[in-house]
Amino acid sequence: MPAVWSSPVRFVECDQQGIVFNAHYLTWADEAVNAWMDRRGLPWLAFTARGLEYSLKASSLEWSAAARWGDTVTVDAELEKLGRTSLTLLFTIRVGERTCCTVRTTYVAIADGAPTPWPDDVRALLSAG
Repeated sequence: MPAVWSSPVRFVECDQQGIVFNAHYLTWADEAVNAWMDRRGLPWLAFTARGLEYSLKASSLEWSAAARWGDTVTVDAELEKLGRTSLTLLFTIRVGERTCCTVRTTYVAIADGAPTPWPDDVRALLSAG
């Protein structure tokens, strides 16, 4: 599972104990999905130029350990499932080798406000690597 995004934990992302507030793990997954798509040759503008978008359908989080102020988090991403109109990515958020949280997110391809099948060329890029 390759690292796709990394950042120092900012003070604003922490509670008074210096522990990352849970909603920021979803923000980091959002940052990572864009990097994951970019690495496959699918930057956001490539979708919108075709009248496509991908929209979040569902996310689940499972915590293992806390990330804290002063840590650097790294987000690894891997394709878990590619469906006809959706895809599910598994994000592992870690500090060094210590896993802090896993986020499983399903996105849906959207055109004209409705789910649509992934075009064949997009599907090939999504499943590459």
